[in-house]
Amino acid sequence: MNMADQIQEGSIHFPFPYTPYSIQKDFMAELYRVLEAGKIGIFESPTGTGKSLSLICGALSWLRDFEKKKRQEEARFLDRGIAPPNHLEEPPPHMSTSQGAPDTSKPTGEPDWIAQFVQKKEEKDMIDKLRDEQIRKKKREERLQQIRHNAHLKYAAKRMRQEEEEMEHLLHLSKEMLAAAGSGQPEEELGREEELVLAEYESDEEKKTVSGALEEDDEDLEEEHVTKIYYCSRTHSQLIQFVHEVQKSPFGKETRLISLGSRQNLCVNEEVKRLGSVHLINDRCLEMQKNKHEKKNKEEEKAKKRKTETRTSCPFYNYEQMQFLRDEVLMEVKDIEQLVALGKEAQACPYYGSRFAIPSAQLVVLPYQMLLHAATRHAAGIKLEGQVVIIDEAHNLIDSITSIHSAEVSGSQLCQAHSQLSQYMERYRKLLKAKNLMYIKQILYLLEKFVTVLGGNVKQNPNTQNLFQTGTELKTINDFLFQSQIDNINLFKVQRYFEKSMVSRKFAPIQLFGFTKEYGGVSILPPSKERSKLAGFQHFLQSLKPGTGAAPSSPSGEDESRPPWLGSPLMQIESFLAALTTANQDGRIIVSRQGSLSQSSLRFLLLNPSVHFAQVVKECRAMIIAGGTMQPMADFREQLLECAGIGTERVVEFSCGHVIPPDNILPIVLCSGPSNQQLEFIYQKRELPQMMDEIGRILCNLCNVVPGGVVCFFPSYEYLYKVQAHWEQSGLLTRLAVKKKIFQEPNRANQVEQVLTEYSRCIKRCSQVKGVMTGALLLSVVGGKMSEGINFSDDLGRCVVMVGMPYPNIRSLELQEKMAYLDQTLPNSPGKSLIENLCMKAVNQSIGRAIRHQQDFASILLLDQRYSRPSILAKLPSWIRDQVEIKATFGPAFAALRKFHREKSDPS
Repeated sequence: MNMADQIQEGSIHFPFPYTPYSIQKDFMAELYRVLEAGKIGIFESPTGTGKSLSLICGALSWLRDFEKKKRQEEARFLDRGIAPPNHLEEPPPHMSTSQGAPDTSKPTGEPDWIAQFVQKKEEKDMIDKLRDEQIRKKKREERLQQIRHNAHLKYAAKRMRQEEEEMEHLLHLSKEMLAAAGSGQPEEELGREEELVLAEYESDEEKKTVSGALEEDDEDLEEEHVTKIYYCSRTHSQLIQFVHEVQKSPFGKETRLISLGSRQNLCVNEEVKRLGSVHLINDRCLEMQKNKHEKKNKEEEKAKKRKTETRTSCPFYNYEQMQFLRDEVLMEVKDIEQLVALGKEAQACPYYGSRFAIPSAQLVVLPYQMLLHAATRHAAGIKLEGQVVIIDEAHNLIDSITSIHSAEVSGSQLCQAHSQLSQYMERYRKLLKAKNLMYIKQILYLLEKFVTVLGGNVKQNPNTQNLFQTGTELKTINDFLFQSQIDNINLFKVQRYFEKSMVSRKFAPIQLFGFTKEYGGVSILPPSKERSKLAGFQHFLQSLKPGTGAAPSSPSGEDESRPPWLGSPLMQIESFLAALTTANQDGRIIVSRQGSLSQSSLRFLLLNPSVHFAQVVKECRAMIIAGGTMQPMADFREQLLECAGIGTERVVEFSCGHVIPPDNILPIVLCSGPSNQQLEFIYQKRELPQMMDEIGRILCNLCNVVPGGVVCFFPSYEYLYKVQAHWEQSGLLTRLAVKKKIFQEPNRANQVEQVLTEYSRCIKRCSQVKGVMTGALLLSVVGGKMSEGINFSDDLGRCVVMVGMPYPNIRSLELQEKMAYLDQTLPNSPGKSLIENLCMKAVNQSIGRAIRHQQDFASILLLDQRYSRPSILAKLPSWIRDQVEIKATFGPAFAALRKFHREKSDPS
């Protein structure tokens, strides 16, 4: 293969793996300008236009030039012996006035010689710091080069670790033999029960002295963060696909890339992985780390208790091996699956090893939640100050932020948590410290008041409590706190207690029967000889039932493969209490009473996603918000950026066209059907028999002229089922089935693949046989399983039909409150346009399923006269909007469709 062509756009050179389209050149040039200016760009590039490659080559070209410029300036200043301004970390223009270089002018009345001395000292310190950084960079590069050119070093650390494990195993056997000679069984059993007892809770002031030494160690180990790009997307598969694009790009050999993920995706410890649940995996991992550190400290202090000898630590959590894994990952671009394979080979933890690599990485690939959730971001060691953030597949960014920071608890969970925590407090009352007891009593009080608000009694079975008052109420946070009579409790302190004491993990899901059980919030697989020692502990676990009258657990002999689990209600309570610390104007509480207490719930609704997004925007140097269908962009501007205090001068919008020729797409707005029935699928009219008949007639005519596959989207599942039942009764379904085999979107997500496979096979078979049946008709739902992430390319989607406009439910309390919030917060009453924007965002996602590459072609049929309104047309993607034809009657529309498909199917 030839070397990557150097694409010149003005004075900027973009390496690219092939000759790019003109829209890709424009995309990269605009991206470069946004990053250089330190702005926020909202970029739209349709699927099939090479968006990922454009992002990679544009962003990494800027990073390449930025680092080159920085190295040149460093060398020049070091040669001259003069400190650079702001340590060469030139702030972006938006920070220059408020966060730029400090005012070095001398204070009034200060002698000149003092000011000069201070200035010279600062310059000397900066030069020394700059030299130290260069030495560290040089050592890092030398280390990576050494590993790259000396393959035998890869396994040296692994062999050392294996020898250590063998030695530890021998020592452990000798200790077991010594322990067997003694009679320490009661002490060990007591020791295991004591692990359930909360440690002394310390305030922040009390912990300062204790944590001082640990902070000093962390400072020694902390590495300077280089300028980098954080790229995040929604799903695991999208991140892997992006890394593969980086590997294929001209930057694949020279870029230091690291992929971050959850423990569930990165864990290589089989004992922990088989727990399945992400919460269980997290808890077990943290507990094994704690065991490792405690074991080390106990050995150093020659602890007297024998219980620490039996506690398990993770063999993959080894500092030397994780350092080796870090260097190996930085040496060559690897996706998450390759990272896991390397972790298994090196006997090192990929989860923590990848985090060690963040400071030196140039490109960090991570999921949405890790970037958008502050606590997760900080725990991962992500530092955004002065860095670039790219958020891809961002069409549902607002919904993602809202979902991440929302919380809900049911009446059943509240009663379970109260029951478990009460029993726990009674059993360990004499062993708990006074401060622990105080906070536990506060949590019990909160739980009791929450149940009272729902109209129940915490001491009774929630399944048998029928509520006299039913319905849904929406309250401000302050009103809810006052009604619950908990306004006198400092929820910030309670939240901090949850975090520091990890009390909710004491009641993590517990498996009461079988070979595995949970204790202390972690899963333990004890040897058979130890099970008899845990009889007292296991009895206590079995006594912590969810509540009075709960269904008894089945014996382990009934089904050992699927043992019963108890949930962790306190974790849900912890999330809900954290949500209650949100500012009063930024959220609401929805109190839902549904007949019985177990079915009722309390839900926190986040109204202002910008309160969390603002932290990311203000810290980073520049940000790119990208997606295939970003229209309408007003939601991003208003709900995320304007609410976060970002001025319009810092926001850049860019939307590029498609790579297909303009005549490869035929979008039509159809205002009436074959029988001249006006097409306006408002809620009051859409279930009329004549309206449902008209949809059927339109599809029958389409199926006669459109080859391959036709995908028809309905506004809801309920409406799809009603239309299909009506067609079956009227005989329209039989007529449709003559030309196209009919498929329907399944209810279950695990059936989607099967339906798509059969749909694809049918179309392929029909194209080969050339019989009466010409393809297939797929009936889908907007916002369903097939309206996003599914590619109906080529014959799979030659025509996409949109029935009506999928407006959200205007009677929804959440939607009404969101609209009111936007009207109160922003000018020009944007709440009114919210419904329209939500509708068109869903439409754009659905109709964008068809065109997937340069040679593809398809027609798009919008069945509703309301699509002809200028305000609606303006919210379609530009590459569709520019080609739209509005047809008042069905005849001209049908003629245009027949001509289009005849010419495209048979170009000769």
